[in-house]
Amino acid sequence: MGKVQHFEIPADDVDRARAFYADVFGWSIQGLEGYGDVALIEPAGDQGEAGVIGGDLYRRERPEPPTVVVTVENLERALDDVERAGGRRVGAIRPMPGMGRAAYFEDTEGNRLGLWENEAPGT
Repeated sequence: MGKVQHFEIPADDVDRARAFYADVFGWSIQGLEGYGDVALIEPAGDQGEAGVIGGDLYRRERPEPPTVVVTVENLERALDDVERAGGRRVGAIRPMPGMGRAAYFEDTEGNRLGLWENEAPGT
């Protein structure tokens, strides 16, 4: 009970968003027959891996939607992939000593999402 079940990403152009996320993260995104422009997202990775690892709770400083954060192996490469696929970087990479680094981007639909790179062991 209380486990995060799934996430939803709104899009003005579902096909464009599908191509963006497949290109950047390797996600499989299939249409859901009988539901119009709804598509099911299957993130890449071993089915035995935890799909959603956790989240953050923070004081809202301005109106903004909740943020989905995706773990990547290399933050700079992921941000380059985002830009190549038509998205854009938002702000600078933020180091979080002892944990990793974070960055944000906007997808082709104007949604803000986060990227997370775990700190390498022993650093």
